[in-house]
Amino acid sequence: MSIYTPPYPPYDPIDKTGFSYETVVKRWPVILTGIIDSVYGINHELSSDIPNASNPSEKAGLEEKYAEGKGLIEKVGKLKYEMGRDRALEPIEDDGETLVDEYNAELARLADDAKNTWFTAPWLYAECYLYRLIRSFFAQTKQWRTYDPFLAQKQSTFKASGTAIYQLATTMHDLEAEKDTLASDPDKLEVLFREMIQMCLWGNATASHLSRDLSLLTHMSPEDIRHLQTVGKDAQQARREFILKDDQTAVWDHIKSLKDARVDFVLDNAGFELYTDFLFADFLVTYTPYISRVVFHPKSIPWFVSDVTPPDFTSTPASLLSPTFFPSPSSTPSPAQAHLHALVTRWQRYLSDGTFALSVPHDTLLGQGGKAVEFWTSPWPYWDMEVRGKEVWEGLRESGLVVFKGDLNYRKLTGDVKWPVDTPFSLALGPLAYAFPLLSLRTNKADVVVGVPQDVADALDAKGEKWRVNGKYALVSFLPRVEEGSRA
Repeated sequence: MSIYTPPYPPYDPIDKTGFSYETVVKRWPVILTGIIDSVYGINHELSSDIPNASNPSEKAGLEEKYAEGKGLIEKVGKLKYEMGRDRALEPIEDDGETLVDEYNAELARLADDAKNTWFTAPWLYAECYLYRLIRSFFAQTKQWRTYDPFLAQKQSTFKASGTAIYQLATTMHDLEAEKDTLASDPDKLEVLFREMIQMCLWGNATASHLSRDLSLLTHMSPEDIRHLQTVGKDAQQARREFILKDDQTAVWDHIKSLKDARVDFVLDNAGFELYTDFLFADFLVTYTPYISRVVFHPKSIPWFVSDVTPPDFTSTPASLLSPTFFPSPSSTPSPAQAHLHALVTRWQRYLSDGTFALSVPHDTLLGQGGKAVEFWTSPWPYWDMEVRGKEVWEGLRESGLVVFKGDLNYRKLTGDVKWPVDTPFSLALGPLAYAFPLLSLRTNKADVVVGVPQDVADALDAKGEKWRVNGKYALVSFLPRVEEGSRA
């Protein structure tokens, strides 16, 4: 099977009117500065710890880490300097981890086309290359190999979402009273499903934004649940104008056709968004008769700052149960704390018995995981999955539904090329279309958009809104599985 070539060019950072140019000029230098600051902060502490080391071996280890930290600061600083001056991307050094040859082969091809600098390389490749290059800096050290330079940022954001986390835990607790009746009431299940899917859709917004906009889900009382069909439909109707492509009905009809099926989540952000993914997964396996297992797919390396790594995934239940990670919602033990504890304890049980599963072993370290995860941190569009990620593709073919979370996954599904806005989602997926049941939940944070009527896009453009990139609008895009011989 050959590599797919789309009929339109990729987004290019040289276009100053595009979001990609702003990313290269503004966002990436800030990210690199944050890495320098995080390493410098640790090195500052090390400079105090070294003289107080308890033995020569400990002192030698601290000195080695300090020296390696200085080297990391120099490398990242040099990278920032060269990026700002549109220097050529350099080959990634062999660091013993995956995809080095693949990244460098693509870089050589770009060099042949004179598109191998920071402002001329296709945006999707350059951004993936950036994070793989950063990983190579850390992977070539001894003392920093398992260090995630974005971990503190991820945890800080997660800690700030405590209020919404407690509210949602109470919501799930209240569902318990309806558990016996929900399974036999598809109409009520559908309204709940729509709330859950929209919670996941907007889950990479701030927790306070989610609490404000999903008022039904975060404040449902038992009485609300009894009247869910009426109240829920009204609340969902109010949010409909912000979902520019809305395949929720088709997704629900598909789910109702399943029995004891598996759902796969290709994860996006750690922290609060991962919490909402757990909630959606919990709803599917606990309250519906259609799904019996959920598999979560992380990234193997620190990726696009906030994406879920295996250590992020495995630490999340412990963080949620920690009495110190989240501040208590009150000065005395509250029902919300008990609700969260019961909920996460159930998730731990699901993780133990296989109802929930990670696509790699739970003790997988950064840079490990092999074929099961390496495709997700490759520079390739997902339409090449069958050719370049055969193991992943074959695994997803067994799924009842594959949920792709977030903006980057959407960019990779569509190849991040300049599709006309009214291009059918199926066409933009290339060879991946119809390979397995596929649901993309994406808030718009990059230029590429498909499946939206041209008149809708024109009206938004006329308002002067940056609707493609401001995160205010979203897309719920679904395609079923259709065997190749049956496709139209």
